[in-house]
Amino acid sequence: MVPRSTRWERINLFISLTPALDACPRHAKVHTTCSPCSAPINRVMHPTSHLLATGDDDGVIKLWDPRKKDAIRAYTQHFDFISDFMWLQDKRQLVATSGDGTLSVMDVRSKKPEPFAHSEDQEDELLSIVPFKGGTKVAVGTQLGIISIFNRTKGWGDCVDRIPGHPHSVDALCALPCSYPSSSNTILTGSSDGLLRVIELLPTRLVGVIADHGDFPIERIAIDRGGEGRWIGSVGHDEVLRMTDLREVLEDEDARAEAEAEDEDGEKKDASDSETKSGAAEKDRGGDGDLEKADEKTSGDESDAPKPRKRRKKEKSDLKGKPSKRGRRNQVDVDPSFFSGL
Repeated sequence: MVPRSTRWERINLFISLTPALDACPRHAKVHTTCSPCSAPINRVMHPTSHLLATGDDDGVIKLWDPRKKDAIRAYTQHFDFISDFMWLQDKRQLVATSGDGTLSVMDVRSKKPEPFAHSEDQEDELLSIVPFKGGTKVAVGTQLGIISIFNRTKGWGDCVDRIPGHPHSVDALCALPCSYPSSSNTILTGSSDGLLRVIELLPTRLVGVIADHGDFPIERIAIDRGGEGRWIGSVGHDEVLRMTDLREVLEDEDARAEAEAEDEDGEKKDASDSETKSGAAEKDRGGDGDLEKADEKTSGDESDAPKPRKRRKKEKSDLKGKPSKRGRRNQVDVDPSFFSGL
């Protein structure tokens, strides 16, 4: 055992060498700070080349510049651990989820220590976050296994939808590479039941389970090549990194989707062909009907046409004799009895 005096001598020697280490070019950019009051760091994110974000178990978010010794900004709007970060490149904003049931949005360009937006209490621990639908919507995993959906166009105040289905907490979320056709509404979820799932959102559908960590919860999910590769890595409490080939899982799904799309196209084509045939038959029947109608109209027109008037025969009168034959215009035949009374 080293005597106490010897240990104190070594500590004093280290303290005396600290300024020399700082002055040394080899150690000039290496600074370590340790404070008994600082909380353990739970999440770290490196959104840009000169920006580093950390979130600790006390809910404090700090922004760091690797070129500087101290933090450039600190946010204290959360009172429980920081569970996850998400970076919005279009707005230069950092979104953080917390165990206190809220998420906050910070504009890193602003020097104010207050967040740009802060959501209402979701009455559940928010554990993970990922964008989908081209970044217009955000999925947030919770302790109760519900995925909360936030719509950026409607603000960050409250979620617009809740998707149940996971039997345990959703501890990790990850987006699919853009090379897959269904990447806009498909995400990967890591749950505390040890299963890595592929989920389609809006409409919701379980595509399948692609990895199993047993009874150990999954903590983090990542895809190689900056999220655009074919291999996905998942780590959990079993202290094992599992690599899964996305092509073996999703290409079969894409082939099935293409087959379904072809079947739908064939059904639509058959339906359109049948409609065309029925329309042609109806047109033919309509032509016959038009002929019949034309005949009826013609007959109707003929019946409606004015008939030539017949000359009425004039009644024979006793005062007028019968006209004589040709050549006897001035002669008449008279009954002899007509003169008997004269």
